[in-house]
Amino acid sequence: MASRAAISSVLIVLAAFAATGVRAATFTITNNCGYTIWPAGIPVGGGVQLDQGQTWTVDVPAGTSGRFWGRTGCSFNGGSGHCDSADCAGQLSCTVSGQTPATLAEYTIGGAQDFYDISLVDGFNQPMDFSCSTGVNLHCGGPGCPDAYLFPTDDTKTHACSGNSNYQVTFCA
Repeated sequence: MASRAAISSVLIVLAAFAATGVRAATFTITNNCGYTIWPAGIPVGGGVQLDQGQTWTVDVPAGTSGRFWGRTGCSFNGGSGHCDSADCAGQLSCTVSGQTPATLAEYTIGGAQDFYDISLVDGFNQPMDFSCSTGVNLHCGGPGCPDAYLFPTDDTKTHACSGNSNYQVTFCA
């Protein structure tokens, strides 16, 4: 059973988020590719199969930093299997990052501003657009795209948008 001190600490943190108006962000992930993809997300989301034209909606709580990416060439039996690109330990519902190469939509939600970027530090496997409702659209159509982080110390590609924004990740935009 949790201690009263631990419960009090959690309640104080939740009250602080409520007082600042911070809430969950909704991520709408769309497959515009001419083939099936299996998008995944950690620490929120897990993974699903999206056929061409399908959309997946994920609510991400305030105070979360994470990523979404697309997997290709997947075959699952139950919740286990394998993907040709960006596989995450053979699981449909990911709890670890995908293997390289993986085009990443990265985010930090909470506070007066949210932050987001596309990263190719782990390689390129899917064309992707990533935007928030109050910010710029990032486009990455191939390896070396100018809107994406290309190496670990590249700190010029992070974008901010107002807190309480919603997000769109589109594969093959």
